Parts: sequence; C-alpha cells; structure tokens
Amino acid sequence: MDLKICHLYPEVLNLYGDRGNIRCLENRLKWRGIDCTVTGVGIGSGESLKDYDLFFIGGGQDFEQEVLLEDLKRGMGNEIRSAAEDGKTFLCICGGYQMMGHYYQTHDGVKCEFLGIVDFYTEGSKTRMIGNYAFRLGEESGASTVVGFENHSGKTWLGSGVKPLGTVIKGFGNNGEDKTEGVRFRNIFGSYSHGPILPKNPELCDFILKTALERKYGSAELLPLSDGFETLAHESVLSRIVSA
Repeated sequence: MDLKICHLYPEVLNLYGDRGNIRCLENRLKWRGIDCTVTGVGIGSGESLKDYDLFFIGGGQDFEQEVLLEDLKRGMGNEIRSAAEDGKTFLCICGGYQMMGHYYQTHDGVKCEFLGIVDFYTEGSKTRMIGNYAFRLGEESGASTVVGFENHSGKTWLGSGVKPLGTVIKGFGNNGEDKTEGVRFRNIFGSYSHGPILPKNPELCDFILKTALERKYGSAELLPLSDGFETLAHESVLSRIVSA
C-alpha cells in the first residue's frame, strides 16, 4: 500500500506549525511500513490533482487567502472541487477550512468568494477567538477527544444538514455560539485547530489515514503503534484546558 499526499499552497498557508501535520501523517504511515510521498503544490503550478490520495491545506491570514483567489479561478479551484467530489480525503485547517465554503466576508465588508464545496460561510468579527481548546469528534469521525489551539476572527456557520467535525468542550470552535467545531463532509475534515492538530491527537490522525486508504483500496487495517507518550501529552493538555 501507499499514499500520495498533496500539500496545497505550502508557501502561504503555513501558520502555527501546521506543516507538522504533514510530518505526522508521513511518519505514522512509514512506521507501519506504508509507502508515502509528499508533494507541495503552490500558486501558479497549474498541476492536475487527480493522482493524489490525501490533501492538506493549512491556515493563513486574510490577505493571504485573497492572494489565492486568482489561482483558484485560474483552474486550481476546479481541481480541488473534482478531488473532493471524487471522495479524496482532505484535512483543512483554519484558512484552508474556510476556503472550502461559499465565502469569507471580513468585518469591514470585503467579500472573498471561495469554492462552495461545502455548504457553509464565514463572516469576520472584530473580536478574535483565541486560545487552547478542546472538542469531541462526531461518531462518523471516530468520537475521540481533540485538543488544539485556535486563533481566528472569522465566525463560521454551517448550512442545514452539514455536520460539524465535533462539539466544543472548552473554547470557541466555529463561531463561539453554537458549540460546533469544524466540518465533516464526504471525506473532508475541516477544523480551526492549529498547533499542529495531528501530533497531539494520534487517534484523529489514524482515522484520517484509514479514510484515505479505504478510499483508495476499499479496505484497510492500520497496525497499532506505541502511542504512550502521545497519549500522555494529549491527556495532560486536555486536563489543563478543561480545568482552566
């Protein structure tokens, strides 16, 4: 078995150590003897995405998202949409997550039309939602607990019938009001969790890998890894977040 991982827009969507998600995906595959190749696809590449199995899109600032609009219009948006509709697996963080929705409108009224792959939209507020937080994944995403760090002014509102990635235990999540965090649609996993999210949450990482492998091969079993230190770190952070 093997997976081909595409890191989209690594030169601009790279906040808060989100590249660590790529390292985590890569290592947890290699530790199990599963071949993995990682390719960065940047602005202006014009590359077809049809041969990739798993996509990562990280976070960026508002002006960086605006820079990407022209590249999306030149054809990369259609490539991303085709991959998502084909059931390929995506992990999208913050700005990359917002990009999968209909639009982002800043608090002063500037509207960025995005891909509209998933039925949600984001509106900027003057107050930032920032800090360590925790949420519980939905059953369709493994139901484990996730810890992370969020820093966003955008408030995301999911469309009717669109499931969140999880439910907030402590923190803000999508908008600080309805207790939803992120989105899970087809094989798209969207979240506001920086940090990066995967090293601190190995259960989620393995769930995403299994999703991508099953999409490619029909079935897949991941050999268990010795996650003692990772689990201890996760539980320690979760305890501090909940008791803060």
